[in-house]
Amino acid sequence: MLQRVLAVSFAQVLRSVALLLLPLAFVSLIAWATAGSATGNTSDPMRAAIWLWLGAHHIPFFLNGTTSGYLSFLPIGAMLLPFLALRSGFNRSLSKLHGDFHNLNSVRSIFSLQYALIATLLALFSSSDSVSAQWYLAPVFAFLISYLATLTAGSRFRISQAVSYATRVMAILLGASFVALALLIFTHVSTFKNISIVLQPGILGSILLFALNLFYLPNLAVATLSFFTGSGFAVGVGTLVSPFTHNLGAIPTLPVLAVIPTTSSKWALIAIIFVIAVGALLAAWALTSSTRALIQALILIAVSISIIGYLASGSLMTPAMSALGVSIWKLTLTIVLEIGVGVALMVLVPQIKLRRR
Repeated sequence: MLQRVLAVSFAQVLRSVALLLLPLAFVSLIAWATAGSATGNTSDPMRAAIWLWLGAHHIPFFLNGTTSGYLSFLPIGAMLLPFLALRSGFNRSLSKLHGDFHNLNSVRSIFSLQYALIATLLALFSSSDSVSAQWYLAPVFAFLISYLATLTAGSRFRISQAVSYATRVMAILLGASFVALALLIFTHVSTFKNISIVLQPGILGSILLFALNLFYLPNLAVATLSFFTGSGFAVGVGTLVSPFTHNLGAIPTLPVLAVIPTTSSKWALIAIIFVIAVGALLAAWALTSSTRALIQALILIAVSISIIGYLASGSLMTPAMSALGVSIWKLTLTIVLEIGVGVALMVLVPQIKLRRR
């Protein structure tokens, strides 16, 4: 029984890896053939494909060469690619096993562990003198992405009320951030166009540049949320863009960064009212069940914001760009406090009215 599960899972894990790695290898080979290589070694595009595959799993890189640095500011949106590939692979595993297992969670664990093992091996063997993946993070990110993907496949699982409430709050906050980001993009179309013209990426480069900007949209949505809630974000060491301060130097030549505000504006803090209202809505949901569910939901929201803040920020190769994105603790503290105000108003105001009566 166990041998069959291991064999079927491993075959589908390899399929999930190939489903994303082979198209990336094709793109890398075309880019290598078009742009050329300083060494002329055909292993270069294959390494590049593996690096892109690892980057899609949010695994950072060390750069040692003419440009020494650390690359950890990676697109959150790219994580959707391995997620979908893994979900498809796990569904195929379940169909091939024909229900020939007793514990679905054990199958999920086996599938995810095998995937994490392959990711770790690829991170180790793809290292070069100039670029090396932070291999010890590969099993962590690969396992988490794989396990989350398998949770959405197969039979549905029940979630607690606290998880449901926290998920709703995070969906509302991030959804509102995406709406605000979309409005900013439409009002800065001319700047987008000008940056793209300056880059002159060509046909293939234009497609890749569009994909890169698309995958970075979740990172910008988190920065947008941080800006409108008051904590702001950084675009380099010693910089801060917030409703109170606008200290900005040189920015990376990425068209999607055209939405960065050019000045500070305290009017942006009006959005805090929306976050407080979300907190009141959370209290209205949770207090119908129990106070414990409310406290658990607040803890889950704090943890979720911290994780998203970590994924949305990092270093972009050079020392000057070693601080890019949001401050994790500031963003978490700000949003939790604002949601807490909404919860407190929802709890205390009715009690005050009752006492007056």
